[in-house]
Amino acid sequence: MGFQIANLPEADAVLDAHPFAVLVGMALDQQYGMEHAFRGGWKLITRLGDLDTARIAAMDPEEFKAVAAETPAIHRFPGSMAEKLQGIARIVEETYDGDVTRLWNEAATGKELLKRVQALPGFGKQKAQIFVALLAKQLDVRPEGWEAAAGDYALEGYRSVADVVDADSLLKVREYKQAAKAAAKAAKA
Repeated sequence: MGFQIANLPEADAVLDAHPFAVLVGMALDQQYGMEHAFRGGWKLITRLGDLDTARIAAMDPEEFKAVAAETPAIHRFPGSMAEKLQGIARIVEETYDGDVTRLWNEAATGKELLKRVQALPGFGKQKAQIFVALLAKQLDVRPEGWEAAAGDYALEGYRSVADVVDADSLLKVREYKQAAKAAAKAAKA
């Protein structure tokens, strides 16, 4: 079936074909609509012609920021996100010899996978847990203990982008997030 997170067939096709695009989408999923975040890899590939991590890592930072800022920008904060993506591309090159799938396929345990993901720029614990859940639920990457590493994001339901498999589930995740924000706001009052 393939990814259906970007809610745009050509962008979802890039997610299916380019594992680095999935990591790009997760990195951009911050203060930005998740379907738009997961279009980031597609936007970059249409501008650069590929998603070569060596090329992205080696690009002049100002040049890459300009590519990221082209309309439509990859994020509402294209400059800071371009820096993060270049940092991630450097780690993929230096640590995983340019093969992003080694980041997750070589993790022996869920705990190790979580630690590897948290080592990436912009990936705090919560974002890393969501990414571990996304890998498990959508790419069947399930090292021993992945559920514990992903926490509540491993559960069935509509908690995060890991649970988005179509337009309906995207709406359910959005509703869940809005309810969680409202509950947190009410708890503060």
